[in-house]
Amino acid sequence: QVQLVESGGGLVQAGGSLSLLCEASGRTFSNYAMGWFRQAPGKEREFVAAIRWLSGNTVYADSVKGRFTISRDNAKNTVYLQMNSLKPENTAVYYCAADVNPPRYRLSTQVDYDYWGQGTQVTVSS
Repeated sequence: QVQLVESGGGLVQAGGSLSLLCEASGRTFSNYAMGWFRQAPGKEREFVAAIRWLSGNTVYADSVKGRFTISRDNAKNTVYLQMNSLKPENTAVYYCAADVNPPRYRLSTQVDYDYWGQGTQVTVSS
């Protein structure tokens, strides 16, 4: 089992920044991927960003490219999501997820992820 705990959410004004982090504990895997997803009120959960743990390769949703950065700290088993130039439409619950056996050419599909955190609220005011 893998436990994921997100933190760092909060309230920020449009144009501001927030940094989320997700700490993983429990069973670890050498070749897994970590992703961030979000769910806005009344909408389905969607992909935000992901990173392969070994290579550090990243992928982003088009809507966040250039504004969000995903990174990881191997020693701390922690993945980060730095969010800049936030917009009101970025308001959502942000979830961290782990894929213990990620497909070679895909990181953005929710059903591939095996473990999920409880989520952290991000609210961007206009």
